[in-house]
Amino acid sequence: MESALSEAQQPTKVPRIGYLAGTSLSAQSTRTEAFRQGLRELGYMEGKNIVIEWRSAEGKLDRLPALVAELVRLKVDVIVSTGGAVTALAAKSATTTIPIVFIAGGDLVNIGLIASLARPGGNLTGLSLLSIEMGAKRLELLKEAFPKVRRVAVLGNPAGPSYANQLKETQAAAKAFGLQLQILEVRDPKNFESAFSAVNQRGIGALLVLSDPMFHAQQKQIADLAAKSRVPVMFFDREFVEAGGLMSYATNIADVFRRAATYVDKILKGATPADLPVEQPMKFELVINLKTAKQIGLTIPPNVLARADKVIR
Repeated sequence: MESALSEAQQPTKVPRIGYLAGTSLSAQSTRTEAFRQGLRELGYMEGKNIVIEWRSAEGKLDRLPALVAELVRLKVDVIVSTGGAVTALAAKSATTTIPIVFIAGGDLVNIGLIASLARPGGNLTGLSLLSIEMGAKRLELLKEAFPKVRRVAVLGNPAGPSYANQLKETQAAAKAFGLQLQILEVRDPKNFESAFSAVNQRGIGALLVLSDPMFHAQQKQIADLAAKSRVPVMFFDREFVEAGGLMSYATNIADVFRRAATYVDKILKGATPADLPVEQPMKFELVINLKTAKQIGLTIPPNVLARADKVIR
């Protein structure tokens, strides 16, 4: 009787989640809050019945291996990897046993992260951001908003894991839309100013920013430089627009982070990551900063404004 009673009084183990971010947590407050909301909807309250170990590389991606090693030492029950494929690959290389839920864009199979979307294999599963496939739609929206534009620059990081695929997709779309592309490559944050200077010097009519973890870490700097250039700029994430950029078309990122909590819940309840298909996004959003448009003297056509999911005034 005593042993049964002592067993009943044993405290239940509080699950521990390791949250690994490539960029600063303050810069992605929308995402972390969406993730917390998803957990709350499933009955998890941080500090009560779940513990979250928050770790961020603060944009210095070379810190990722040490941070994920720390989470492995803490023996977390699951690692949530955010900040793109680079962060997910760092987590994958650190452990083959702790389940990993990633949020990443790019060709996840080709870069060796997963075996397939339907059967990811190993200890990983998660959510795809479809960052490569969005280039055509972003160009289409730029052309619709600014029909007189003929020359568009593409800003990308050639060292990024999905750069080549994104560029290929964008080049094909530019050809279809009859647009001339100018490629601007930036490997280091110190080179952003010279890249934006080139936009003005070459008489480029608009700019498309490709998805990249380094760019995300420098979102305020890029948004400020974009405004100073006074040309229309299309971003890969709404957070650039909230920081003062002009417009973005992307996966609804808050919805994706909220959905990540369902993967964590399934794994904590015994599901194997390899058996959980990688989820593709269902919601996309066009965000326009009308305040920025007015400041730099641009007019957004009413038909494009009407399609926006959010307009910052």
